[in-house]
Amino acid sequence: MRYIPAERQPDSSLSRPLLRDDTKFAAAKIAVFQYFAVGVFIFLAVGYWDLQVRNEEFYSEKAQQNQIKSRPIPAPRGKILDRDGRGIVDNHASYRAILSRENLREEHLRLIAAGLNLDPDELEAKVRRFRRQPSYLTIPLKDELNSDELTFVEAHHGEDSFPELELMKYQYRIYPQGGLAAHLLGYVGEVNDAELNSQEWANHNPGDLIGKAGVERYYNEMLTGIDGQRQVRVDNRQNIREVLGVKEAQPGKDLRLTIDLDLQVVAEMAMEGKRGAVVALDPRTGEVLALVSTPAYDPNNFVGRIGAREYAELVRNPYKPLFNRALQAQQAPGSTFKPIMALAALESGAIDENFTVHCSGGANWYGRYFKCHKRGGHGTVNLKTAIAQSCDVFFYAVGNKLGIDTIAKYAEMAGLGRKTGIDLPGEKEGLVPSSKWKIRTQREKWYAGETISVSVGQGALIVTPLQLAQAIGGIATGGVWMRPHVVKSDKPAEPARKADLNIDNVNKVIYGMYAVVNEWGTGAASRIPGIDMCGKTGTAQLASNELLRQKNGEEWKDNAWFVGFAPRESPEIVVVALYENGAHGDQAGPIVRDVIKAYFDKKARVNRLEQPGPNIAQMLSSPGPAAPSAGGKLAR
Repeated sequence: MRYIPAERQPDSSLSRPLLRDDTKFAAAKIAVFQYFAVGVFIFLAVGYWDLQVRNEEFYSEKAQQNQIKSRPIPAPRGKILDRDGRGIVDNHASYRAILSRENLREEHLRLIAAGLNLDPDELEAKVRRFRRQPSYLTIPLKDELNSDELTFVEAHHGEDSFPELELMKYQYRIYPQGGLAAHLLGYVGEVNDAELNSQEWANHNPGDLIGKAGVERYYNEMLTGIDGQRQVRVDNRQNIREVLGVKEAQPGKDLRLTIDLDLQVVAEMAMEGKRGAVVALDPRTGEVLALVSTPAYDPNNFVGRIGAREYAELVRNPYKPLFNRALQAQQAPGSTFKPIMALAALESGAIDENFTVHCSGGANWYGRYFKCHKRGGHGTVNLKTAIAQSCDVFFYAVGNKLGIDTIAKYAEMAGLGRKTGIDLPGEKEGLVPSSKWKIRTQREKWYAGETISVSVGQGALIVTPLQLAQAIGGIATGGVWMRPHVVKSDKPAEPARKADLNIDNVNKVIYGMYAVVNEWGTGAASRIPGIDMCGKTGTAQLASNELLRQKNGEEWKDNAWFVGFAPRESPEIVVVALYENGAHGDQAGPIVRDVIKAYFDKKARVNRLEQPGPNIAQMLSSPGPAAPSAGGKLAR
């Protein structure tokens, strides 16, 4: 036996209590674990009872909702056709990437943005905007996906990667290539926050596509269809296993325009490389046959959302391709205002047909010398010669006789200084100055010397090409001004205004405009053989003579105007062309000439095709060889 010193032997009195404490501690731990296990079991049992017994219907419905998805079927917009039923704007099917908010995980947003070539900050901002919307609304991410983006969505769609990322078939707009009729047609785009807060778009939701300009905007509600809906059953990876029901979408209504696509193309070609506008109307009905503004943009670039950089370039472009000059360019009309001046003078009795003025190249009025455009002067001229050769001195004298308020009365009668009411957005109203207008706006009286400038279409007077077309069209038809419109209507057109004009006075003005083109006038280069076309040139300064002497750039050249209608009696078409910085009115004449010639060439072609031929049955039953008339189809 091994010896152990007394001082190293354990004290038995201390070891026995320690053993008892260890046993009690272990037993307490076991008891706590047992109670915890019982608690967990009771909790699970209660939860199971709540899930399977007390709220079975509620949770069954929730589970069903996780399996069944409801997705909208976007309705295609209505087509846009020309007056002959030819398609101008159509749709094509493609894909849109969307986010389902039911499965949205915000930590995925930047990865999704990278895969779809989106700005991640913009995507996160869009998601924040949707937080106040109903949860069933999906978030549109990108339209017109390219092959790489489509592959990305298909590869990452599902529970394992991005369950919120989905594909939707969508109908996208197809516009004419090269910006044909861009300002007339407009374009569609995603509704923005500012629009959602306006009354006009209050019934739309974020992500909706709306008309942003032109016909697309004015007739948005008509062109927009009613979305359908599709209910599907999906698995845990969000793959569709069963289609439960489909409510088909209702397409928007098609629009048939008054536009003649042939004339539109001719007008666009005539304006190629120029800045300005062309408007062609049927003065009998107010139907717009062509409407051009150049330079233009390509609406196809807006389909699927235009890039911020590309849009900024359009906005910063000094030639303003987004600006619709046909409705919004407010410019001095120059001598195209003289037919209105002539009618005002005859109707008011300020002059008669025997009134003449001697033009020596200019005249003094109120201490200032006003030049005529012809340096050597026109000699002694009457009304017809003054219109034909655009004598400024003659109309200075007429304006001095009339006074500014009488000029304003007849200009407003013709529709200047007010919107025409055309069914397009953004129209401007121009300005017809008067003594009351100057007191109201400038707190100054009107000076007689200012009337001299207005009498030749300068000074404070400004018009739009559309206004001028309507004004001259109303004079050409004897005092009936029809409201311009771009969509065909089954209802008969009603005049916007009528005036009880002396037809002899109207004819005197028309004869002067006929001489402009067909006799010795300033628009002789625009004559069309076989067509009684009437017209008026206009050259409008952009600044005073003093300022122009200091400026010599292209942008300071005079604007060129031309207005024409045909035929002289019972006119069917009136055309206005504004050629910015065109220098002289006769430079705009060929533009109008080409459009009017195209109109009558097409009319003649249609008449030839519709002219009835000989009765074939009678020809076959009659003895001897048939001898159809020269007008018959077989004779051509």
